[in-house]
Amino acid sequence: MTHDGYSRSVTYVTLRSVQGWELFSGLPEAELRRVLAVARRRKFDRREVVFHRGDPADTLHLVSQGRFAVRVTTQLGETATIGVHGTGEAFGELALVEPGSARSTTVTALEPSETFALHRDDFERLRQTFPSVNDVLVRLLGGRLRRASELLVEALFTPAEIRVRRRLLELSALYRGHAVPLSQQELADIAGTSRATVNRVLRSEAERGAVELRRGQTLVVDRDDLARRASLPS
Repeated sequence: MTHDGYSRSVTYVTLRSVQGWELFSGLPEAELRRVLAVARRRKFDRREVVFHRGDPADTLHLVSQGRFAVRVTTQLGETATIGVHGTGEAFGELALVEPGSARSTTVTALEPSETFALHRDDFERLRQTFPSVNDVLVRLLGGRLRRASELLVEALFTPAEIRVRRRLLELSALYRGHAVPLSQQELADIAGTSRATVNRVLRSEAERGAVELRRGQTLVVDRDDLARRASLPS
C-alpha cells in the first residue's frame, strides 16, 4: 500500500533537486518553494501502483526519485509498457487539462521511488500567476503525442529485435549509464515483444561485447556498437 504520510515539509528537499523539473524550469526560486509547499510527498515501494487506469485524474506527479513505468492493458488482456519516467520528469499531466477525466494508463514504480503530487487546483493557481507554465505544459503534451506516434509506427513497421535494442539504449540513458535493473520480461513489456525475443537479443549482444548480462540487470558496455544495430537497414 502507498505510504501514509503526505508531508508538506520541504526542509529535506534541496531546490537543486527540483529545479530540473522541465515543467517548472522557468519559475523563480521563491515560486518553486511554494510549489513544494503545496505538493504532497508520496513514497512508493518497488512494483507499487501509483494509480490504475480508470481512476479519477486530478493530480500531476513530479518524479523526485526513482523511475515509473506507464502501462496499458490490451483487449487481449496483455500488458504493454508505453513509457518510463525518471527523476526530473512528470506524469499524469492530462489531469491538468481535462477536468473530471479518468486515468488512461496504469503507473507503477519500478524501484523504491517518490513523487511530489500536485493537485489540479494548485496547478491552476500557478498557471494564473505564471502564464509561462502554460507554454511548457503545451510542449510537454506535444512531446507525449509525438512519442506516442513514433511508438505506434515502430510497433507496426520495426522488427522486434530493433525495438529491444532501442529501448535498451533509452533505458541505459535513463539509468545514467548504470546497469538497467529490469528483468527480461519487463524489457519485453517495454519493447512490446516476447521474453524469448529479448533473451535472444541480449545473448547475441553479450556475445558481441555490446552488453553485459548480470542477475536481473543489463549493462550497456558499448553504446555506439549497440546503436548501429538499433537502426533500420537503409
